[in-house]
Amino acid sequence: MLNDKVMAALQSVKDPEIDSVSIIELGMLEELEITSDGVLIKLLPTFMGCPALEIIKKNVINAVEKIDEINKIEVQFIFHPPWTSDRVSDIGRERLKEFGIAPPPRHITETGEWQADCPYCGSTYTTMENLFGPTACRSILYCKACKNPFEAMKPVSTLM
Repeated sequence: MLNDKVMAALQSVKDPEIDSVSIIELGMLEELEITSDGVLIKLLPTFMGCPALEIIKKNVINAVEKIDEINKIEVQFIFHPPWTSDRVSDIGRERLKEFGIAPPPRHITETGEWQADCPYCGSTYTTMENLFGPTACRSILYCKACKNPFEAMKPVSTLM
């Protein structure tokens, strides 16, 4: 089935900065429309102004154009509904941990505070070292149990 081929191609497209997790696992795919003319893929950016969007778009096109039945590919980034970190799949959360990045926390307090568990030892005994990490979507934390610094994907919610 053509839909399955396209989904497999999209599953092969990894986040350019976190090559263990796909755009599917990050929950970026909002809509896939297959017509007799081609395919329309609507993606939700994880963060406004993400510098990797053009790379992701190019990688999506490169992956999907390998499918013989597809003649035309259109990739659009849309902003409604907004992407939230709740869209990251359970597999995506595990793959983030394997990469050494704590997945976005599922619990955010009313004041916007959040806690990330250490991706290395699982400890909750962690502290925020810097809200601003190497990318807009990550922060730097420190695990007081295993003494490792680590990055955590910031939570994004429509409730904030």
